[in-house]
Amino acid sequence: MALARRNVTVNVVTCDFPGAPEYEQVGGVMVHRFNSKIPSPSFLGWIFSMNQAMAERAIDVINDNGEEVDVIHAHDWLVTEAAVKVRDAFSKPLVSTIHATEMGRRGGIHNDYQRTINEVERHLVNQSSEIICCSNYMADQVSSAFNVQGDRLHVIQNGVNAAKFGGEVNTMPVKKRYAKNGEKIVSFVGRLVHEKGVHVLVGAVPKVLAAMPKVNFVIVGEGGLKDYLAKEAYDFGVADHVFFAGFVDEKTLISIYRASDAAVLPSLYEPFGITALEAMAAKTPVIVTDTGGLAEIVEHEKTGIKVYVNNSDSLAWGILRVLKNPDVAKRIRENGYQKVLREYDWNAIVERTMKVYNRALLARPRPEGILMKFPFLMFEEYPAEMRILLLMHILGAVDDENAKRPAELADILGIGVTKLHGLLQKLSDSGYIVSFRDNLRRLRFYLTKLGIIKVLSAFS
Repeated sequence: MALARRNVTVNVVTCDFPGAPEYEQVGGVMVHRFNSKIPSPSFLGWIFSMNQAMAERAIDVINDNGEEVDVIHAHDWLVTEAAVKVRDAFSKPLVSTIHATEMGRRGGIHNDYQRTINEVERHLVNQSSEIICCSNYMADQVSSAFNVQGDRLHVIQNGVNAAKFGGEVNTMPVKKRYAKNGEKIVSFVGRLVHEKGVHVLVGAVPKVLAAMPKVNFVIVGEGGLKDYLAKEAYDFGVADHVFFAGFVDEKTLISIYRASDAAVLPSLYEPFGITALEAMAAKTPVIVTDTGGLAEIVEHEKTGIKVYVNNSDSLAWGILRVLKNPDVAKRIRENGYQKVLREYDWNAIVERTMKVYNRALLARPRPEGILMKFPFLMFEEYPAEMRILLLMHILGAVDDENAKRPAELADILGIGVTKLHGLLQKLSDSGYIVSFRDNLRRLRFYLTKLGIIKVLSAFS
């Protein structure tokens, strides 16, 4: 959305979900969804089929927009094949954001399934002109895992819209539901999976309650560990203090943040930690594990409290440090909020992202040698239509096998794609060129016999 506010045309191609329209505009961003309900016996099999459908949808979107696309931006390994296929289809640079790695998530590669994902990640990295990571931690991981040279690896941290978490918020419904007897609220927001360390939080609950009996814990999110975590809370005798809120809408989430006396991120592996920024933007004191991107966001005792990884005793200490010391809570609440405003503003992030895009565009190989060899292509005394015909002849676009796309011609001639489409239509109407759609539904052109004769007349 911040890019759209800079008058950058942003098209997002993504999977559908129940109730979502096939197309909508969100904050100036054009969102295109495709049917991703593809039967498959395995997750990796579904990923392959989904990428095929995503590539087809992306190609249609670009063709419908007159092929005026400058950069393809992929997010993580799940869309690798689609991104590479679209990159190849339109000869545009590919920029990728690597949010996490399979090696980091699993603490190494231990089986064929993980090895397959690791190799897909490697393929995306190798095919990308520029690579973005959200933290220095992730950049180091990508660099070492995939041998990436530093000059094409960029750290651009995630941002948060602090204003969305401020303003007037009615927290009474949350407090009535989760702290009706005046208990303090400690919240967790995230997926209920091993790497998020929610089991460590549940393990810390009895230790916190032993020191402060009137504390309740609200766990927001869904995941495969939900039943296990609920059983753990029951076995520890603290089930009446642990509430599983599931997925919540944005309004409710903000209310939970604002009603919380502390927000906990006990991750075992965390490339960045956007929920830490959200909590800080809501002026909620944060307790995080000293790992990954979280370690870069939080300064211990200044903008939050850091605790040891996978250690419920340390986590309990961190929670009690905030709950028992109002002065500490106030200090890290205010400092954390100011840090969000100062360092995680979307305007600054957009500036850095645009620089990466421009770098990718400048680094893209261009067929300038043709212009040097045939300088008459640049001479203004030749009408634009004739220059197009001359270039197509030079490039050998005399049959469907060697037909050229408008984007290829525009790159060399320095003519905008929209203007070029109009000129190509004139040449087609005159019978000098013909067009067709290839197997990827890309528009291609080649010279007719009449077009070849017209070119040869320029040399007579």
